[in-house]
Amino acid sequence: MIFGIRAVMEAVQAGKEIDKVLIKRDLQGDLSKELSALLRGTDIPVQRVPVERLDRITRKNHQGVVAFISAVAYQKLEDIIPFVFEQGKSPFIVLLDGVTDVRNFGAIARTCECAGVDAIVLPQKDSVSVNADAMKTSAGALNVLPVCKERSINEAIRFLKNSGVTVLAASEKGSDGKYYTSLEYDGPVAIVMGAEDKGVSMDNLRICDHIVTIPQFGTIGSLNVSVASSILIYEIVRQRMNKKIL
Repeated sequence: MIFGIRAVMEAVQAGKEIDKVLIKRDLQGDLSKELSALLRGTDIPVQRVPVERLDRITRKNHQGVVAFISAVAYQKLEDIIPFVFEQGKSPFIVLLDGVTDVRNFGAIARTCECAGVDAIVLPQKDSVSVNADAMKTSAGALNVLPVCKERSINEAIRFLKNSGVTVLAASEKGSDGKYYTSLEYDGPVAIVMGAEDKGVSMDNLRICDHIVTIPQFGTIGSLNVSVASSILIYEIVRQRMNKKIL
């Protein structure tokens, strides 16, 4: 975390990996306008917030601006996919649509790394970030697993499909849902996991190739997203091992 208008401007100009910038809602002045103009030329999410929120983050002189620096260097999905194909492998990607709990994210990242997933994809807005809690929960996986931060999950899905990757979403929504064990996963594949409260958005579900479900026989509405992710990820691993693809 860094704070202060000039410090944040210098971080942006230096190309630091910034997850988001919080700016006091009524911040005025020439320097503030210069910062806003600088941020408009980037994809960095910006939130206008009450000063009380900034004061809760730090009691130091933040000057109405706080930025959160990512613990990792994000990569581009458009670079990952060609690289995986060039290695003679079928891409295996996990996308998180609206997941905001850092512990769930860390646990999913840990499973992804253990299972040989090629990258995990986050959207720029309304998403978890790679912070200290996520790093700790991942048991170091986020130090080695490529993390891509894309403009939106919808754009990432479209790019993957255009690249020959089959994209499936885990959801109870939609009448065409199939059990996750009914599909074959020996080719290039990506799975989309949604937030526990909303699941995968309808806009994203509509463009996925398949919607799959995990059978449930209890009274609770859904599995924890990290648990559900592990089930799907290791079904893909199981099938690929049986076909000697891994």
